[in-house]
Amino acid sequence: MERHLSLMVPGAAATGRYIDVFAPFNHERIARVEAADTAVVEQALSTAAALHADRSGWLPVPERIAILDRLATAMQAEAEDLAREAALEGGKPLIDSRIEVARAIDGIRLCIETLRTQAGQVIPMGINTASLGRTAFTMHEPIGVVVAISAFNHPLNLIVHQVAPAVAVGCPVIVKPAEDTPLSCFRFVEMLRKAGLPDIWCQALVVDELAVAEALVTDPRVGFLSFIGSARVGWMLRSRLAPGARCALEHGGVAPVIVAPDADLDDAVPKLVKGGFYHAGQVCVSVQRVFAHASIARELAQRIADAASRLVVGDPTIEATEVGPLIRPTEVDRVDQWVREAVEAGAGLLCGGQRISDTCYQPTVLLNPPADAKVSTQEVFGPVVCAYEWDDIDKAIEQANALPYAFQAAVFSTNIDTALHAYRHLAASAVMVNDHTAFRVDWMPFAGLRQSGLGVGGIPYTMHDMQIEKMIVF
Repeated sequence: MERHLSLMVPGAAATGRYIDVFAPFNHERIARVEAADTAVVEQALSTAAALHADRSGWLPVPERIAILDRLATAMQAEAEDLAREAALEGGKPLIDSRIEVARAIDGIRLCIETLRTQAGQVIPMGINTASLGRTAFTMHEPIGVVVAISAFNHPLNLIVHQVAPAVAVGCPVIVKPAEDTPLSCFRFVEMLRKAGLPDIWCQALVVDELAVAEALVTDPRVGFLSFIGSARVGWMLRSRLAPGARCALEHGGVAPVIVAPDADLDDAVPKLVKGGFYHAGQVCVSVQRVFAHASIARELAQRIADAASRLVVGDPTIEATEVGPLIRPTEVDRVDQWVREAVEAGAGLLCGGQRISDTCYQPTVLLNPPADAKVSTQEVFGPVVCAYEWDDIDKAIEQANALPYAFQAAVFSTNIDTALHAYRHLAASAVMVNDHTAFRVDWMPFAGLRQSGLGVGGIPYTMHDMQIEKMIVF
C-alpha cells in the first residue's frame, strides 16, 4: 500500500510539494512524501535553535536514557517490519536488512552505555605558582543544533548513527534522509517521539531542491553537520558552513585488498565475495580492488567469480535473495558502461558483465583491468570486483594507495610480518587482517581519509563530536 508522509516539523505549514518514492527492484511507487521549502527549513531551525538556547529546558540525562531505552524496546518488537520496509525502499536483501535492524537497535543501546560511562577529565592544577590553590575539571555539554544529511544505502542504521547520538547528548536535531529512502527515517523519528522525545527535539524533512538543503546546512544556527553521501556534495557543503560550525563527512572509498601468496584462499574467497557483493556493492567500504600475488591471482579471481555466479539476484524482500537491485536504473546504466569500457580496454571478464533488468546487474568479476579504467580509479558502488596481479607487494601497495581516497583496507596472509607490513604501508584508517574491507561494528572508529571523509564515525565518537568539554576552574 502506498504511504503518504507529511513533514515532521512542528508548526510548519503544508507546502503542497511532494517527492515520489519508488521501490528500486520493480520501480513501483511506494510512497509520496511532502517536500520542505525554505519556510519549513526556517521553522525547523528556529525551533531547534530556541531549544538549545534555553539551557534551563535541556533534557536531563536520565530522561534521555529512558527515552532511548523505550525506543530500543519498541524497535525490537517491530524488528521484522522495520527490516522489510528497509529492504523494500532501499533494495538491500531481507537477510541483510534484518542484520541492519539488529545493528540499529544495538546502536541505540550503545548510546545509553556511552552516556553512562563517559566522563570529563581532571586538568592538573597546583603544579606551579600560578595554579596553586586551584582545581579544574571538565564536563560535557551539547554542541548545539545538529543537522544530519543521510545516504540511501543503510536507510535505518545510518539514521540511528546520526540521530541517536544527537538525542543522547541533548542536541536538537534536524534530519534529512536521502530522497530515495525516507520511509525508515520517518518511521524511526515517529518511534522516537512515541518513546517520549518531545516532537520539537527531533525534526525530519526531505527536499526537492538543492538550494533548500543548502539553506538548512549553511545557516549560522547550525552547530554540527553530520553528512553521509557523495564527496562532491559533502566537500561543497563543508566549504559553505557558517563560521564556528563543526562537521563530520563520510564519503566513499575504492577499498583495496592485498592477498599474499600464503593466504588461505578457502577462508578468503567467501569473505571477499560477501564484502564485494553485499548490498550489490553499494557500500562505502565495499571490496572493489583485490591485489593478489601472480602465483594465485587467476585462481583467486576465478574462485570469486564462480561463487559470485551462484549468488541469487532479485527481489530484496524474498528470503532467498542474496543480491538486490541498484538504487536507480541510471546506476545500472552507469555500472554497465564502466564494465564495458574496462573489458574493451583489455580487462578479463570472468563472470557477469550484463544487466539482468532495468534495476539489477549481474555480480561481475574483472581480471587485470587497466590502472586508469574507471573501475580501477573511482568508486563503482555496484556489484563489481576487480582483481590485479602483482609480483612485488610494495608496488601493489603503491597502486592501492595511488588514489585520492582512503578508507578501510584489508590484507590476507598467514604470515604476521606480511600482515604488519601491509598495515604499516596501506593508506587507510583501518586495515582488516584476514577479513574483508566492509567489516564494522558500531562502537569502533569509522573514518574516511583524504577525499573519503573528515572526522571519525562510530557511535561513541559521534557522541564525542556532538559535545563540547566545558572546563570549570575553582
